[in-house]
Amino acid sequence: MTPTISAPTDLAARLRLVVTRLSRRLRQHGERDVSPTQISALSTIERHGPLALGSLAAHERVQPPTATAAVTRLEEQGLVRRRDDPSDGRVKVVEITPAGRTLLERNRSRTREYLGRRLRNISDDERRCLERAAGILERILEEEGGAAP
Repeated sequence: MTPTISAPTDLAARLRLVVTRLSRRLRQHGERDVSPTQISALSTIERHGPLALGSLAAHERVQPPTATAAVTRLEEQGLVRRRDDPSDGRVKVVEITPAGRTLLERNRSRTREYLGRRLRNISDDERRCLERAAGILERILEEEGGAAP
């Protein structure tokens, strides 16, 4: 018997809930000294930096004051530093520090270990299914042009 396929809106509602819950669970097992917004900003700075604050806000799909507040808190913790843009001295860019890289790796390691333990408890077929689903979700996000706000 072939399983029924959910309507796109029903599947969307189910996926939204499970992704939200998974994200919350991963945050609970990650770093406690920085907020999810700060982790996201730090990851973006690592991946695309050095960045002007406006570029960071655009990558993160947040308002510039939100990016500025996150960077200020990250800077206070020594996780990023601001410096003059070499191509335009009027502009400041933000870059990740070695302490920021260490924090990100520690956070990634903690969440990877947590999820890895959960994935050890499922079958090979289920892992293959999740691998396909991860690829599909990545493609959906790429078609969107990045993560949604």
